[in-house]
Amino acid sequence: RAAQRDWARAPHFVRAQVLRRAGDLFTEHAGELREWIVRESGSIPGKADFELHVAAQECYEAAALASRPAGQVLPSEAPRLSYTRRVPVGVVGVISPFNAPLILSIRSVAPALALGNGVVLKPDPRTAVCGGLALAAVFAEAGLPEGLLPVLPGGADVGAALVEDPLVPVISFTGSTAAGRAVGEAAGRRLKRAHLELGGNSALIVLEDADLDAVISTAAWGSFFHQGQICMTTGRHLVHASLVEEYAERLAAKADSLAVGDPHREQVHLGPIIDAGQLAKIHGLVESSTAQGARLAAGGTHQDLFYRPTVLTGVDDRTPVYAEEVFGPVAPVRAFADADEAAALAADSSYGLSLGIVTRDTARALDLAERIPTGIVHINDQTVNDEAVAPFGGVAASGTGARFGGESNLEAFTDVRWTTVRGDVAPYPF
Repeated sequence: RAAQRDWARAPHFVRAQVLRRAGDLFTEHAGELREWIVRESGSIPGKADFELHVAAQECYEAAALASRPAGQVLPSEAPRLSYTRRVPVGVVGVISPFNAPLILSIRSVAPALALGNGVVLKPDPRTAVCGGLALAAVFAEAGLPEGLLPVLPGGADVGAALVEDPLVPVISFTGSTAAGRAVGEAAGRRLKRAHLELGGNSALIVLEDADLDAVISTAAWGSFFHQGQICMTTGRHLVHASLVEEYAERLAAKADSLAVGDPHREQVHLGPIIDAGQLAKIHGLVESSTAQGARLAAGGTHQDLFYRPTVLTGVDDRTPVYAEEVFGPVAPVRAFADADEAAALAADSSYGLSLGIVTRDTARALDLAERIPTGIVHINDQTVNDEAVAPFGGVAASGTGARFGGESNLEAFTDVRWTTVRGDVAPYPF
């Protein structure tokens, strides 16, 4: 908190310079940081490179926040200057997960720092370096004053301490919906702002005019990228009845063709699941689904932490892999008869994070999207997308709306202060 007060008074160009330099350093140290992401989080090198690219872009975009107009001049009934000004909240607590550790830390850390705040960063202990200590090292080399970015790797007890601390007025949390509810409840009791980016069970709708030659690669990426350990992962494939049988066969063939293994030692498409507990959850959901009548079209097996990409058909509302967020490389496929049923099925979820719609008629897709509650929509693309310039967030059980990217960062990490100035002391009737 003491370091933050001096940082908030630093000229905007000083803060911007640090952020720009940090962005450059993510590129300059890409080789070293890539290896940490691959070895610590189980990412394939291409996914690690994407994280590094986004991290640099987040820093560049945040640098521009430092010089954004700080407020507005307001009309007033009295003879005075009346204006608003955005001021730093003070210290921001950032709690980030294991799955995209660099991105999901930097997208809060960078804008919070650029706007004059200090940050306490609590990465997942399974990715303490690439989600925490690496960021601190980059910002230290970039010239960030000491004390502004302490890193506290640890479990739920450390996160709870951060939420409870009276000197941390804003919490930025990314993680599961269950953990997010606990964070939001604890923050609410202390009248703190909590920005919650939580889970999802996102749908990909494939309409009857879709080009299957093009869509299968897109669909496979949506479900199997980073072993399905992405909040935006395509968790439900809703396919028109006229295409569903061929779609499932092709998606299963694609799954069977993908290489699974150690991304640090060999060229593979999928790496390991983060740990044995997560793998047990994934496999348990698959086994309970087949026990209830779902059919395995591909996968459903594993060796150690390496889980084969899995496709299931014959699913319904009660099938666990369809109804729940799996957070693994599992693609349930379900048929629909018409657009009305597709909209109803896609909307029938407690989550509302991302949505993909594949069709040759983009106007029809936009109309369909209006009927489905979601924070993100991608037409003719799968559900996993992220850009530093775009707002990001979901609705319902997926979180508290767009809290990252662009103008959303101003709302998230500053307070609005009203100030008036008179030339003389104001007179009053008594």
